[in-house]
Amino acid sequence: MRFHLVVLALGVVFYCLYRKHEEQADLIAEVVEDGAFVYQPDGILEYIEQSLPGILANPLVINKNALTNLQNATFLVLCRNQDVYELLETIQSVQDRFNHRYGYDWTFLNDKPFSVDFVNTIVDYIPRGRLNFGQIPPEQWSYPDWVNQTFAAEQRESMANENVLYALSESYRFMCRYYLGFFYRHELVAKYQYYWRLEPGIKLYCDINYDVFQFMKLNNKKYGFTMTIFEYSKTIPSLWFHFKQFIKENIDYNPPLLEFVQNDDTLTSYNECHFWSNFEIADLSIFDNDQYNHFFNYLDQTGGFFYERWGDAPIHSLAILLFLTPNDLWWFGDIGYYHAPYLQCPQLAQLRLQNKCSCNPNEDFTDSFLSCTRHILDIINSY
Repeated sequence: MRFHLVVLALGVVFYCLYRKHEEQADLIAEVVEDGAFVYQPDGILEYIEQSLPGILANPLVINKNALTNLQNATFLVLCRNQDVYELLETIQSVQDRFNHRYGYDWTFLNDKPFSVDFVNTIVDYIPRGRLNFGQIPPEQWSYPDWVNQTFAAEQRESMANENVLYALSESYRFMCRYYLGFFYRHELVAKYQYYWRLEPGIKLYCDINYDVFQFMKLNNKKYGFTMTIFEYSKTIPSLWFHFKQFIKENIDYNPPLLEFVQNDDTLTSYNECHFWSNFEIADLSIFDNDQYNHFFNYLDQTGGFFYERWGDAPIHSLAILLFLTPNDLWWFGDIGYYHAPYLQCPQLAQLRLQNKCSCNPNEDFTDSFLSCTRHILDIINSY
């Protein structure tokens, strides 16, 4: 009889705990759908009650036991609800190889509202740090007023006939334009000094045994990269022309990095080299300023994002070459990084052993004929 009473008592306790969890989950689901709140592991009901009176459409901010003495930095991911499981693999890779030591914040942006399932899955997966979930304003993920959408559609069809990658995709163009002119203005991003851009599906193949954000801070670096590559010419046929016009009208100095994209020093040639922007560790101040905003607006007014298929990587790169110096750049050559279809794998055997790298150095992209990395390193090292 006593045994049955103990079992019954335990059952009541577990049921009560289960119901409390379910009630909290229901409240989370309700508030996520309606707007923003700050979630702490303890006292969640109080936080929700405090947040409901002044609730906003977005964002959603979740705090989870972050470490102290960190830099003001976040991982930044632009993703969709259906990316959640591919994203979990990326999060696992980053947490295992780097962030389990620090608990840096994560910021997720979506052009649609994040689903409750997406938020709950991510929250359960990341043990500490602030988790930011935000929606992109619709006017920043659409056509600007000056774009002729009929002509843009005709141009997409023309590029599709030439088998240009993402030729027909409007969302790809919205994404590139957003990463060039708006991401750093989002309220969830603007509060940080540094960001590390990540994409669903990327992998880290080596341990990172130091704080990359602290490294950027201590060494006064503004922009960190891994791989460089040539752009596909058919996506940017008029970009160099408009870039030269911008220089002619606005730049009265000789940018020391500009030779990275030139075959001579007369601005007549463009080799289409750029930093592969799916990996960026950067100081947001290089974009959040009048000089860069003028540069973006100048190019945006040409309609090139929609009449052609301008990517964010070549334009980010051109801005960096205009407004930074070689001393501002850093190549993270010690990071084993994969973004389909290319891999960066450190070439020093001792470094791979020290950092427990699991990549094949023979597949490293750095010295590929498609890579511009040696070129930019020569410029940096000779400055």
